[in-house]
Amino acid sequence: MMRVEVKPKLLRWARERAGFDLGALAHRFPQLAAWERGTARPTLKQIERFAKATHTPVGYLFLQEPPIERVPIPDFRTVGNEHIGRPTPNLLDTVYICQQRQEWYRDFARSMGDEPLAFVGSLRETGDVVQMATLIRRALGFDVDERQRIPTWTDALRRFIEQADALGVLMMVSGVVGSNNQRKLDPQEFRGFALADNLAPLVFINGADTKAAQMFTLAHELAHIWLGQSAVSDAQASLVPEHQVERWCNRVAAELLVPLEVLRAEYDQRADLRNETDRLARQFKVSTLVILRRIHDAGGLTREQLWEAYEAELQRLRATPQGSGGDFYLTLGARVSKRFARALVVSTLEGRSSFTEAFRLLGFKKMATFRDLGHSLGVHI
Repeated sequence: MMRVEVKPKLLRWARERAGFDLGALAHRFPQLAAWERGTARPTLKQIERFAKATHTPVGYLFLQEPPIERVPIPDFRTVGNEHIGRPTPNLLDTVYICQQRQEWYRDFARSMGDEPLAFVGSLRETGDVVQMATLIRRALGFDVDERQRIPTWTDALRRFIEQADALGVLMMVSGVVGSNNQRKLDPQEFRGFALADNLAPLVFINGADTKAAQMFTLAHELAHIWLGQSAVSDAQASLVPEHQVERWCNRVAAELLVPLEVLRAEYDQRADLRNETDRLARQFKVSTLVILRRIHDAGGLTREQLWEAYEAELQRLRATPQGSGGDFYLTLGARVSKRFARALVVSTLEGRSSFTEAFRLLGFKKMATFRDLGHSLGVHI
């Protein structure tokens, strides 16, 4: 049996990159510890299996040094104002998949003679936040009164997504990489990203996050689209990022979701803060953390009171069991964007795209799944 020469540090790098310790892979690769020490060598077949298990391109394992990987779009993610280091394979592969889908849709839009979308890149971060948020809200039809009448966060989020999709944004929401339910995305690593393009603007939302958090992420990433700037970011209302673009997007997102003028009219300073925060969160369909921030912005809390209340609320939320992200996001149309999926299904049925390409971009291999997807999108097959 032929053994191959692989540097131990490449094996260790691939394992750590995928977030595994030795014990997690020991049952599949009993000799892994010896491989990493350099006292034993794997076969080519074992290396191929190891690459698949760690989501590593097999060619990387034959390099002399571990490659330095970076997210292929501006990366504004931070923890405690420190830039997050090495991205996981799950984040990288999710960005790559979305870039491939965006490239396909851009070519499709050109072939259909679509006009560039005027709203992409139409705003500047020097603009007035209230005016900019108002422009985005009007373009989307994102009516605050309508949202207050919607019964649940899930329904409000679905409506928000539909409005962005109708305007021309490719909206992709998933809690896993592609269609692989074994590769779950971590909201602590990233909550979403935006890929700006005037023919195929794309927003990806981490569906493993809470509904309320996804509302803010979507608003934040749409602000990036209106700026015309791609980015992967934290999108947390509590943060005051060092990067000017991120600060602006956070402020616009907060104003888009909870207009300060409306909040001032609704906020009852005499009420218990906890009860009032819960009431307003249900009314605006955002997280209680966003509401606390907006109460502070409205002058209802000092900075010290904000952080005290924020930390207490954060601890409460961490102790509360979270849902799985909702059945709505388990549908393929929501994962890959209904706009994108509909275009690809139609293009394939008309013979302009191959079934092989369609299956690769949609992430499945069965014709029955393709037919079911088409029916769910109203395309007759």
